[in-house]
Amino acid sequence: MSDHDKAVRVRISGNVQGVGFRYWTRDEAVRLGLTGWVRNEEDGAVVAVIAGPDSAISAMIARFGRGPSGASVSGVETEAAQLEKKPSEFRISR
Repeated sequence: MSDHDKAVRVRISGNVQGVGFRYWTRDEAVRLGLTGWVRNEEDGAVVAVIAGPDSAISAMIARFGRGPSGASVSGVETEAAQLEKKPSEFRISR
């Protein structure tokens, strides 16, 4: 990954499953030029790894705080993620 790219692991909690959060995340990430993945967790949270330019990652983290209509986000936790190489696309994981 280039010096201007980074990767972040994001955990979003609240009413975020069953409201299209993963599909919304994919669409927003693609709009911002980010790559990575998103999945539901057994405890009701959604986890994503997003990779790309700092400004796009910051914008996506801000969007996670609102989520799609129907979602009620109560928390967004971020931590740096170490990737061997930048993913080539954004996908929904199961």
